[in-house]
Amino acid sequence: MTEPVRRGTTTADPLPAGGASVGTRTRLVEVVVPVYNEEHTVERCVRRLHAYLGETFPYPYRITIADNASVDGTWQVATALAEEIPQVEAVHLDLKGRGRALRQVWGASDADVVAYMDVDLSTGLEAFLPLVAPLLSGHSDLAIGSRLHRGSAVVRGPKREFISRTYNVLLRATMAAKFSDAQCGFKAARTEVVKQLLAEVEDNAWFFDTELLLLAERSGLRIHEVPVDWVDDPDSRVDIVRTVIDDLKGMARVTRRSLTGAGRLDHLPTRVREAQLPPGLSWQLASFAVVGTVSTAAYVLLYLLLRQLAPALLANAVAQVVTAVFNTAANRRFTFGVTGRRGACRAQVEGGIAFVIGLVLSSAAIGLLGLVWPTARHGGELAVLVGANALATVVRFLLMRVWMFSPRRTR
Repeated sequence: MTEPVRRGTTTADPLPAGGASVGTRTRLVEVVVPVYNEEHTVERCVRRLHAYLGETFPYPYRITIADNASVDGTWQVATALAEEIPQVEAVHLDLKGRGRALRQVWGASDADVVAYMDVDLSTGLEAFLPLVAPLLSGHSDLAIGSRLHRGSAVVRGPKREFISRTYNVLLRATMAAKFSDAQCGFKAARTEVVKQLLAEVEDNAWFFDTELLLLAERSGLRIHEVPVDWVDDPDSRVDIVRTVIDDLKGMARVTRRSLTGAGRLDHLPTRVREAQLPPGLSWQLASFAVVGTVSTAAYVLLYLLLRQLAPALLANAVAQVVTAVFNTAANRRFTFGVTGRRGACRAQVEGGIAFVIGLVLSSAAIGLLGLVWPTARHGGELAVLVGANALATVVRFLLMRVWMFSPRRTR
């Protein structure tokens, strides 16, 4: 159940959005602030946001506090703010989930543009007008703040920096995402567009953002990126491990859905195309799998042959080198469509990095097997090596797609 929405009013005498109006009302922007157990934070942050928008934002606005089933005094603080400040509203949900809150408020909004930002206001508010302006003008359909843009200024710990960059590299490598920062809590969209997409987004938690962006991108919608200043909140209670696991599960689900053709978007506007894997990715995955299968078979045969003449570590190293050269050349030609001699040597050198990763993984696996199971036979060694090489294969594909044979480099 959802508590009744406490409706406010917009700012007085706002400037029109480029002279355009909707009926008798100029463009309205609704900013959603999802909160969970933020009793001691929500008032300070909402007042700061309200003060900033009231002083600098040239359009009518509404701030909606979306309480995600808080068990402390957050709801009482939110309703008090809604009663005091005309531009503030409060909505209560009985279930947790940032995506669930955005789905609820965005889906019921009468604003022209809907946005959201994290309650800690880690993102600099000066980026808000550049975020929504292209949406109000009709130039773009969605807009995101990017902490990975070269014009951004970011302060955060090395662990979160590594996780964020790795996650976005995975999205670009495996799903050909063109946006640079999926999880920054600073996004906006044209309401008429996002309402059409909400029915196709399955996640109700942290992966909601990523799934929405992937669906929008594959549907031919325009996504605008804004560099932001961002300072990590040291009091953040996000469970990073749980979030990473859920995001990986979400990526697997979206990929599976795309490959099976599920989730048709026939109800979307004409210019929005049916969701599908980005051009080339489905072929690349299939070709890479075939090349990988052939390479693995060649590796197994070569390893078994060499193992009769040499120790396991040496046999593995030689088999890895030979099959790595073949694998790089075959993927360059068939998977990524790069022909000619130009860049072939460079590709082999760069492929050597992926080879080293595979060699380290497989060698470590052999060493660990020797400690855990000293009497293991050649079949046991081989099973462990195949598993280690499977992991190295995933890393290899990511490096090839993002780095070695990226279209920007091959052009």
